[in-house]
Amino acid sequence: MRTFFSVLTCGLILLSDGAAAESWTLPRGVAVKDNAPRTYRFTVEYSTSDTQGHVLQRQIISGDYTRGLPGGDVIWRNVSQIDSKGGGEPSGSAKKREFMEGLRFHKDLTNSSGSMAPDFFRGFPPTAVFERNLVWDTEMIELFGQTQFEHLKLNQPYHFLSNQTVNMPGVGAFNNRDVQLIWMGRSARNGHECALIGYSAYFNPLEIENEAMSLKGRSHYWGQIWVALVGKQIEYATLYEDVLAEMKPAGQDTPQVVSVFRSGRFEPLSAK
Repeated sequence: MRTFFSVLTCGLILLSDGAAAESWTLPRGVAVKDNAPRTYRFTVEYSTSDTQGHVLQRQIISGDYTRGLPGGDVIWRNVSQIDSKGGGEPSGSAKKREFMEGLRFHKDLTNSSGSMAPDFFRGFPPTAVFERNLVWDTEMIELFGQTQFEHLKLNQPYHFLSNQTVNMPGVGAFNNRDVQLIWMGRSARNGHECALIGYSAYFNPLEIENEAMSLKGRSHYWGQIWVALVGKQIEYATLYEDVLAEMKPAGQDTPQVVSVFRSGRFEPLSAK
């Protein structure tokens, strides 16, 4: 015989299940809303080591990225870098990258080919790979976080890109072997309810060629993105990449094996 308590409990379970079914579905057909300009700080730390983990040098590069400008433009400001030898914390004065100050362009989430145009980074030194990465990594985070809600189901990997070669003007080539996105659940950042999206891509062939060096190897990269369910603004994101490669500095014929690990955080300077 079912008691009042068992009936009540069953009813709560059914209510909970129904609420859960609605809660664990991402909103469809929601556009990104830029109600006003919003500025982010993107900070990435590079550590270069030998195969035994002895860190040879470390570098931190950071910059301020503002989106939501009139006409859908974005702009980069205050890009700087701090260097150090060995495994100590990078210290000393930051070196501002004046050539990147005020880099402004139209943002199109569905088409990032603009930044791959041969003349997009005109005025940049050929060796300015880290600075180019700030732009490309930001476009990647926005692409992965803001454009794929319709395809994501809870805890189910979504194969977003497979065997896609990206030719990076002035840098080299990168092959995305298998980019997977996964909606990991709901979280909260800066007072906003967010979808937490993980991304990963492993065993990606990489080649870099410039006046300072040539490099050939492989890359693993992964991270997480917090995307507001209302407005689809990115509230926080992480980036990790591990590169193992043979590198030949300019003027040297014998390659050396190097490992480069980088970690980044992308966060709004003013959370609203």
